[in-house]
Parts: sequence; C-alpha cells; structure tokens
Amino acid sequence: MASVACIGECMIELRQAQGGQAGQGGGLFSRGFGGDTLNTAVYLARLEVKVDYFTALGDDGMSEEMIAAWNAEGVGTRRVVRLPGKLPGLYMIQLDAKGERQFFHWRDSAAARQLMSLPETDELLNSLMSYDIVYLSAITLSIYDASGRDRLFAAIKRARLLGTRFVFDTNFRARGWPDRDVAREVFAVAFAAADIVLTSAEDLLALYPGESPEQLMARIPAPELVFRLAEPVSLLRFPGVTGEVRAEPMARPVVDTTAAGDSFAAAYIAARLGGSDPVEAAQSGHRLASLVICYPGAIIPGYAMPPKKRNRPAPTRQATK
Repeated sequence: MASVACIGECMIELRQAQGGQAGQGGGLFSRGFGGDTLNTAVYLARLEVKVDYFTALGDDGMSEEMIAAWNAEGVGTRRVVRLPGKLPGLYMIQLDAKGERQFFHWRDSAAARQLMSLPETDELLNSLMSYDIVYLSAITLSIYDASGRDRLFAAIKRARLLGTRFVFDTNFRARGWPDRDVAREVFAVAFAAADIVLTSAEDLLALYPGESPEQLMARIPAPELVFRLAEPVSLLRFPGVTGEVRAEPMARPVVDTTAAGDSFAAAYIAARLGGSDPVEAAQSGHRLASLVICYPGAIIPGYAMPPKKRNRPAPTRQATK
C-alpha cells in the first residue's frame, strides 16, 4: 500500500463561531486543532492513503486529545515525539463576511519547532526512505532553523535515491520567516529537490511581486508543477504537457476558505498514488477543495466527504538514478 510521510506542526485552533465577524468585540470561539500539513494528512487518510504524521507534541492533555483525534481519523502517530513539559502552539481564526480568514498565532515555544534537533531526529529522518512520498510545506520549513532545514533536506535527498518522491507545497506565510530573502533562498532549495511542487499565485507573488504566471513557473525546475491561480484554475506542467484545469462552478456558498489548499494537496497526492495522471489529479483536488470551503474550519465532517472512487493501482516504485 502506498504511504505518505507528512511533516509539520499541528496547533490548537480557536475558530470564530458562525455569525461573528472580526472587529465586533467579544463573541464565541470553538476549540479544535489544525495545521496545514496535518489537515492534508487527515484528508489523505480519509481518501484511504496510508499516512504518518511527523511532529513533536507535549505531554499535556491537549496533546493527548490531538493524538486520539488523529488515531481516530486513521492518521499514523508512531512518528510523533512527545516532549515533557512542552505544549502545542495555538492559533485563532477570524472570518470576514466573505469567509476569508485572518490568523493570529502563539507558537514561538511550541514543541514542534524542536523536531529537527532531538535525540530521536536521526531515526525519524532515516525512516523517510521507507515512504513513497514525503510531503511538507513552506510553513513546515519556517518553524525550523537553518541547520534543521539542512538536516531535513539532506534526509529527503537520501530518500529520493531509493525512489521516495518529495512533494513541496509553497503555503507561504510571511510572519513565519525572518525576511523574504531567507524565504526565497529556502524555496529555491526546495524547488530544486522536489519531484512535485504545489503552488499558487498568492504564495509566489508575495515573494516575487509583479511577475507573470509564466515567469513564476519558470522559477521552479521540478518536473511536475501545479500552479493555482486566483480564480479556481490550475496551470499544469509535467513531462511533455502543459495545460490548465478549471474547477467546476460552485453550487453552494463559500463559508470558510481555511484548508482549501491543504485539501487540494491531499486529493492530488491520493489521485497520483492511485494511478491518475496530473490532469485527473488536479480535477480531484479542485473537487475536494470546492467542498471543503463550504464548511467552517479546516476539517469538514466525515459525512460531508465525497464518495470514494476506485483508482488504478499505483506504479511500481523505482529508485532515482
């Protein structure tokens, strides 16, 4: 069975109750959990992909709740390191009238930030070569220091020699980086190492303002590229093919755009592992993302997931020459 290693951070989520708006003062918030790569891991598990989540948590009650919830979703937790006395990070979501979100974070001392500098780190990184895909985002890279990122990239390069594919999602948040020059340098390393890059105009224009989609795509040497535009359209580039995939028109109103990109990534990866080509995979990504944004929060109810489709068998894994 094809398997995915998702690396990143899950935080406690405080989400504004429906009907409340930023700036009104007071209001109710519900407590859950979320994080971009964790959201993708949950949707992968729901799409029947074997997935393990790589992170660090504390030994507190909220960390216990996270572990229990991930296990209930089918996300593997054997790669989660527990750190005595530490806590998860926390973020709050406020929504405007159109469902667009604003995030506020408290995460500087979160356990996940230490993942690349622990006694268990070598064992975790060596295990990456046992997976078909390693998936992480720019947010993942932003929580580690330079030496931690170097350690992670070195492990990914070793795993790729044995046939593991690296999928990089450019989910860019400026507040996570000391400055944009550092982010550009790290992105360049990730682009060069990746087999598949999932990106968007929103992410890349924040780093390279004023450039056209063609110029932005030219910066990415990865053999397989999905570039999401502001409208629900993806530009695709993979060996021998360039083209676009348009999402189907929305049949329901947008409630919350949280995890639109995360769910797109999950559906895309699941489809590719299932034998679909990049065009079919992008169509799957748009379908799931279009559904997710019709519900509040990052993780929609299980009953709202689309019917499962049987995919073709995944191709045999081969080592990279």
